[in-house]
Amino acid sequence: MTDTTPTIRWELATSYELFMSLHVLHMPEYYGIRASWAAGIRSRIPAVERKFLEEVLPFMGFPIGWAYNLPAPKDAISALWALKQIPAAERMLALFECGEEATSQESCNKVLLDIARRGSWDEKDLKTYSAELMENKWKHNEAAVKTYLDWWTRLEEFGEKFLNALQAYHQAFFEDEEKRVLPVLQAGLKNAQEAAQNISLTELIPLLSKGIHYDEIKNFKEVVIAPAYWTTPLIVLEKLNDDQILLLFGARPDTMSAIPGELVPDSLLRTLKALADPTRLKILHYLTQGEVTPSELARRLNLRAPTVTHHLSELRFSGLVNVTYRGQEKLYTSRLEALDTTCENLRDFLQNAPKDI
Repeated sequence: MTDTTPTIRWELATSYELFMSLHVLHMPEYYGIRASWAAGIRSRIPAVERKFLEEVLPFMGFPIGWAYNLPAPKDAISALWALKQIPAAERMLALFECGEEATSQESCNKVLLDIARRGSWDEKDLKTYSAELMENKWKHNEAAVKTYLDWWTRLEEFGEKFLNALQAYHQAFFEDEEKRVLPVLQAGLKNAQEAAQNISLTELIPLLSKGIHYDEIKNFKEVVIAPAYWTTPLIVLEKLNDDQILLLFGARPDTMSAIPGELVPDSLLRTLKALADPTRLKILHYLTQGEVTPSELARRLNLRAPTVTHHLSELRFSGLVNVTYRGQEKLYTSRLEALDTTCENLRDFLQNAPKDI
């Protein structure tokens, strides 16, 4: 643990959005995006590449650590060029930091790395990987998992297909999308930098993340902070090394929808839906009384732990709760200021939205 407050380094990179937007479009329900619109965007991708992405994207995370090391300006073209320079058989390992020295979950899913090294998988691999998906709350079916594991046995074809699909996605959608979201990222970065002039880092992170308190941030010497559009309102934390951590914060304004032309703001709709549930209202009531763990909430409400976790996830996604990460423990409290913001946004929408919506 360091004895001083970590320093902040600011960054702006649209290459992160290339990977994150693609992930969001393949898991729209999780991120609160209209599924029919996301399907329409995916339909622009040629059929062969679209089928491939639908097979692998639900299981892939963001290669944020790899994108961080791109040369300036760290945009989509930089990412595509850098990927092309990597031999196809090494491409997926490089993206997800699975070099020969990688043996832990921290650097890459060990099951996938073992499969890649052997060029095959067995029932034990399937069972272990499926269990990890369940632990991380990812919905899946066995046939889809088998298809994904098959790709890790053919690394050269996997790497070639992924680059081709990423290029097709860039041409079909992200080339124009990058231009649309860049001003939003620039404005979000400017607002964050201005806020940082007046408050400490421990106050800044809950502000940017809408309620996340991450105690372990003090263990790092440097925090790299960058705005993100497509993962709003969530944050993405990526440990770069023992001294550095990268924090991507949601920079899309509360009054703006992720879908171009959509007039109803995402955050307003999410919050109203979250509040329209009696169990969540009961949870918020308990959370106004002090910090509570999910297990304690489950006992008070006489509910199964997974049910409480689901409701807390919805409340977190709506910015209605504070979450303190303290080691392996999560402590929740109500974020009442979000209710004031919701009322203001609702009033603004009702009074100022175009008449022909």
